[in-house]
Amino acid sequence: MRQLLPMNMRRAVRKRNLTPEASADVARIEQAFKQARNQFGQAGAFLFGDFSAADAMFAPVANRLHVYDVPVAAATRAYMDAMMALPAWQEWQAQAEPWTIGKYEVA
Repeated sequence: MRQLLPMNMRRAVRKRNLTPEASADVARIEQAFKQARNQFGQAGAFLFGDFSAADAMFAPVANRLHVYDVPVAAATRAYMDAMMALPAWQEWQAQAEPWTIGKYEVA
């Protein structure tokens, strides 16, 4: 997934077709999210309920799923929306570097 969908905070949301390998990565990630939420996250919007280091670690993944318009389950989308609503996310996005590297500005 990292090779096909590079991290890009400033990218406009546009769908990108996934390879079978990237689709498998997304399925594994969604399964991990589901397991964490079902086992530990019932009390809040994040993987373990309250925001934690696990959510910070998965923030780049949430960004990739969002900006490349990857089809995800409703529960994954709700988690992504909760992440993107955080003031820290908004600050992170606002402070993203303005320059680009052409080869990473994928369709």
